[in-house]
Amino acid sequence: MPTTHLPAPEHFCHPALRHLVWMLGAPQLLSDAHSFSLVESLTPAVLARLQALAEQPQQLPSRLTEAVKPRLGLYFEDLYEHLLCDLLGWELLGRNLPVREGGRTLGELDFLLRNPHNGAIEHHEIAIKFYLGYPDHGYNLWYGPNANDRLDLKSERLLGHQRSLSSLEATRDMLMGVGLPVPETTRVFMPGYLFYPAEVSLKAPQQVADNHLRGYWHRDAQLQPAATQTWVPLKKPHWLGPWQQTIEPDPKAVAAELKAVAEHHSPRLFARMTLEASTGIWHETSRHFVVPSTWPLTTIAG
Repeated sequence: MPTTHLPAPEHFCHPALRHLVWMLGAPQLLSDAHSFSLVESLTPAVLARLQALAEQPQQLPSRLTEAVKPRLGLYFEDLYEHLLCDLLGWELLGRNLPVREGGRTLGELDFLLRNPHNGAIEHHEIAIKFYLGYPDHGYNLWYGPNANDRLDLKSERLLGHQRSLSSLEATRDMLMGVGLPVPETTRVFMPGYLFYPAEVSLKAPQQVADNHLRGYWHRDAQLQPAATQTWVPLKKPHWLGPWQQTIEPDPKAVAAELKAVAEHHSPRLFARMTLEASTGIWHETSRHFVVPSTWPLTTIAG
C-alpha cells in the first residue's frame, strides 16, 4: 500500500514533471503477476522531491526538457530512468543491453537495476502503449494507431520472449562478459490507454487490468463539428497524460488535424478539454483517436 497520497498530475505545470507523476500513478495495462506498479514506492520523501522539482523545474535533467526525441519510446525510457534512479533510489546497472547468439540478436534487456529495498538485481521491460478496439468477424482485435502493432501479439512477446530473456544462457554469458550481475527477477512496466469504438460496445480484452485507462475512437467521416468544439490535438510526447493549457481550444487547429487524417490516412489523438473557472486552466477530461475510413487496413504512423 502507498504510504502517502499522490497528487494528481494536473497539479504540476511542467510537462516532464507532469509525465513523471502520471507514470508514478498510472495503472498497468496488463493484468499479470510481473506487472510493476510504481505507486507502491511513493513515500513522503519522494513527494518532497517532486515538490522541489515543481518549484525549481530547471533541476530536471536536460534529457527530459530538451527538444523532443523522434520516438515517444525513447523519451518514456528517459522518464523511467529518472523516476526510478533519481527519485526512487534504484541503481542503474545497464540499459538497452543487447543479447546475441551465433550472430543473431535475440533481444535487449531494457533495464538492469538494483532494488534499493532488498538489494536484488532486477530486469525491467517497459513500454507505453495505445490500442484501439476493432470488432472483426466475431473477434475483437486491439490495434495500435498505425495498425502495425497489436495488443495480443505485444503482450505475448513482452510477457513471454522479452521477460524470459534474462534466463537465457546467452544473456548470462553477455552479462558476465561485461562484468554485470545476472538478474534474479523480471518486472514489466506497461501503462497506456485502450480506446473503445464510439459507436459499438466492446468488452475489454482478457489480459488487461480492470482499472486500465480508457478513451474512444471515431471515424473521421462520422464526426460532427459540434462534437469537437472543446478538443485540442495532442502531439507526442504529450500522449503521456494528462494535458492542460491556459488558452481556449482552437477549432481551426482541430479542423486542420482532422483534414490530415483524411488526406494522409494518419490517425490523430485529441483531448476533450473542460475549463476550471477558479484557475482559468483547461484540463483534459477524455481522450479521442480519430482514424481514416480505411483504418486499420491502410494507415501511416502519425
